[in-house]
Amino acid sequence: MDYKPSPHDNLLLRALPEAVRARIDPHLVLQEIDLGAVIYESGDVMSDVYFPTNSIISLLYVMMDGRSAEISVVGNEGLVGMALFMGGGSTPSRGVVQSAGHAYRLKTRHLKGEWEQYGEFHHRLLRYTQSLITQMAQTAACNRHHTIDQQLCRWLLLSMDRLRGDTLNMTQELIANMLGVRREGVTEAASKLQRAGIISYRRGEIRILDRPELERRGCECYAVVKAETDRLLSEFTVPAHANPRRH
Repeated sequence: MDYKPSPHDNLLLRALPEAVRARIDPHLVLQEIDLGAVIYESGDVMSDVYFPTNSIISLLYVMMDGRSAEISVVGNEGLVGMALFMGGGSTPSRGVVQSAGHAYRLKTRHLKGEWEQYGEFHHRLLRYTQSLITQMAQTAACNRHHTIDQQLCRWLLLSMDRLRGDTLNMTQELIANMLGVRREGVTEAASKLQRAGIISYRRGEIRILDRPELERRGCECYAVVKAETDRLLSEFTVPAHANPRRH
């Protein structure tokens, strides 16, 4: 059966009380987003937020010489556009589609209208923001102290948590850009995982074959982010079709 996007596929939207959803739903615009598409550039004044359903959006910090590194990933657990409700309006990061799919777009005025009521939407956005900050901080520590092999494991696990299945369409060049490392390093790390039977990689398609072993080979960073995200977003209802943890 073909996937039919629904606002309920996004955990943040699904967790809202019916009264809040009734006000927001008419203003949500479904948008199909392609792999590699730029949602916003560094310094852009943002006019919309995006609630992914079956897509993943990476937030990248871009250096003056064009190099970039991922600071966090956003999937169906949250939204892209934190700067809008935090009052900044723009951000130094770039939003890039890491996994193609769909997202619901909401105009700034509708988001701010709910935010300024200091109700359930406000409360949930604050909790989500804290989980995102945790992910950013742990990613910075991981990139500084852990090997490319461990970084790749963390990145794959965080990405798979935000997908409906066990397959990710992503080239090694794009992964290298996300991690801020040389492509050769990603190629070597991915080859090790493939030889060990943990993943399969072919023509830009990565499939997880042994998730427990992938978690074992990674560093503690994934577990820290996952535990804090689960704690902060525990009140969010998980959709019935959500990708189950494999243990």
